Amino acid sequence: MAQAELAIIGGSGFYQMEGLSDRQEVRCRTPFGDPSDVIVLGTLGGRRVAFLHRHGIGHRLLPSEVPSQANIYALKTLGVERIVAINAVGSLRKQIAPRDLAVPDQLIDQTRGRAGTFFGRGLVAHISFADPFCPVLRQVLLECARKAGATVHPKGTCVVMEGPQFSTKAESNLYRSQGADLVGMTSLPEAKLAREAEICYASLCCVTDYDVWHESYGTVSAEMILANLALNSKTAEKVVALAAQGLPRGRDCACGGALSDALVTPPHLVPAEIKKELAPIVGKYMPSPSGGGNDG
Repeated sequence: MAQAELAIIGGSGFYQMEGLSDRQEVRCRTPFGDPSDVIVLGTLGGRRVAFLHRHGIGHRLLPSEVPSQANIYALKTLGVERIVAINAVGSLRKQIAPRDLAVPDQLIDQTRGRAGTFFGRGLVAHISFADPFCPVLRQVLLECARKAGATVHPKGTCVVMEGPQFSTKAESNLYRSQGADLVGMTSLPEAKLAREAEICYASLCCVTDYDVWHESYGTVSAEMILANLALNSKTAEKVVALAAQGLPRGRDCACGGALSDALVTPPHLVPAEIKKELAPIVGKYMPSPSGGGNDG
């Protein structure tokens, strides 16, 4: 199976990654079903990169339908150590304007019923998630956004709502009162699953609108969002290309050892089939006698 060290998960309006050479399409099968679509492998900035469109080619999947477990699992089996996620978000603050970029540092989970863990079924783990984004990867994205000439906001709290409907005015104002700066539908459970898989994860948010709290701004619509995304998608591509070049070769953050003190169930009590199924994720802590992983 071909390998990649960096993955880009594209969101609304970010349907492909320009500049990839040596392109190859890979279809992955996972114990959690199929990923959103084929994964495109290539070289970008001297790095082997995997690109996956979160909503599938043609934008076929609702936020709640995105198979995040399969997506993150598949990227893990390809050797991915870092994920840059592109997320369309609304702004909850006047100073964060449509067509700006933001690199959030916190999340509030308002989703419902999404599968947010690889664990269970005989294996319990509790990861630390106090800081949901990799600090090293966040800093790289910030520096690269500035180099690309973007107006970028260096931190912020993003509420992740279920959707697919946009916020009511009451919800929008509630999020503001809770201290949130951005609202979107797709950073979770991706960020949680990436941490469980010991993959660095950071979000490059494309601000599309002022949600519905801003009285003098137009009503949020899919048409408005896609129009604004079309304007800043090229900037986002530049940021990602610069990030591919600027990433440190090694990892000295805590992400790569997130499970080292998180696995609760003693290995001898974990069902063999679960050890096999999760071998790409937990194999270094509890090896499976018959291996496991990807069938691509």
